[in-house]
Amino acid sequence: MKALLEYIALNLVDNHAAVQVKERTGRFTVTYELSVAPNETGKVIGRNGRVAKSIRDLMGVAAARQNKRVHVDIE
Repeated sequence: MKALLEYIALNLVDNHAAVQVKERTGRFTVTYELSVAPNETGKVIGRNGRVAKSIRDLMGVAAARQNKRVHVDIE
């Protein structure tokens, strides 16, 4: 699932070197922290958070197929 999040983020931003995904595994959930360049944060969040919501929805569906729960933080 980390690869899916990286793939989505890399296709949204222009500065590929600034994309970082950190994974933290908890007891019941997996948390991903997505970091991009400060000037490209808007591309990942989108207008009114629509792109961020879509990313979270896709990650939730991918996690549900593996019987896991996922939380995505965008920084």
